[in-house]
Formats: sequence, C-alpha cells, structure tokens
Amino acid sequence: MSDVKNILLVGVGGQGTILAGKILSNGLLGAGYDVKMSEIHGMAQRGGSVSNQVRYGQKVYSPIIDKGQADILVAFETMEAVRWAPFLKKGGLLVVNDYRIPPAPVLTGSLDYPEGLLEALAAQTPTTVIKAAEIAEGLGNGKAMNIVLFGALIKQMDLADIDWEAQIRANVKASFVDLNLRAFKAGRDAA
Repeated sequence: MSDVKNILLVGVGGQGTILAGKILSNGLLGAGYDVKMSEIHGMAQRGGSVSNQVRYGQKVYSPIIDKGQADILVAFETMEAVRWAPFLKKGGLLVVNDYRIPPAPVLTGSLDYPEGLLEALAAQTPTTVIKAAEIAEGLGNGKAMNIVLFGALIKQMDLADIDWEAQIRANVKASFVDLNLRAFKAGRDAA
C-alpha cells in the first residue's frame, strides 16, 4: 500500500488556488516529504477553472491525481467542488468554500446557478463547508479567502508540526503577511 497522499485544490482564476498549493508544497518539502505538484490554469485569467494537484509521501513518481484518487479536495468555489468531486476517492474529504462565482451562462441569464449543491455534495462524501469569503472580509480583505481555506486544509490534514507561518511569510508579499497569518488561523479555527 502506498503512503502517498493526494491533495487537489480547485477554484476559479484569481482566487489564489496556485498560491495555496505553492505554500502547501513548500511546507511539505521542508518537512522532508517527496512532493510533486501539477497546476492547470488554462483560461484562468478569464475566470476559468484552476486546479492544483499536490502529491506527497516517501516517494512520489507522478504529479497527476486520477479520478477517484484524491484524499482531500479543497474547492475554492462551490460549482468547482461539483466539477471535481469525481476525483475524490471513496471516503475522501471535501473542504468547500460556500462561495459562488457565476459562470458566463449564469451572467447572461441563459442559466441559473444550481441550488442545493452543498447538500448534494455532503450526501455523497464527508464535507467541511467554510464561509471563507465572509471570514476573510471580516479580517479586512476578501482576497485572503485562499489562506482561510489553506488553514482549514491544514487542520484536516493533521500536519500542525510543520511551521506553516514561516511558509506563509516566505511566499506572500511582506505587506500581506499579517493578514494572511490571521486568515490561516481563522481557517484552522473554522475547520
């Protein structure tokens, strides 16, 4: 049996999904794990889907997480949780941001944003719902929701022995370090 853990972070361009994956990967590398990371952000600049796959363990051979293999899926946007849910393994954990970014068909009025997505997801797999945008706004900047979600992920992964604060300091602009440290703590507390 493999000791490799698979973490999938997904969202919409501009949400900070890639930064959260970078902090996660760097922290795991610093703790001595073999880490492979893959990111896809095709039309992300235009509000498209973004995915960041992080695999870690004693020895990791591939950066790719196939369907049904993710131990944890962190969705920065509600509909992205639905899109990527098939990648979770049976009994895998979903951490989802209760946050909507309407896609183009919803914005043009040709479709409605589906209701009941969080309930449907929770009926299928263990789910932790975080109102990361509200938490981040309460800290003074809604853009910190990625680090709120990152904090929730770390709590779920039970990797508190890694110095995540040092990783945040090393990977975010100095002017945003304090905000992001508070966001990280708030995300851990919310989980």
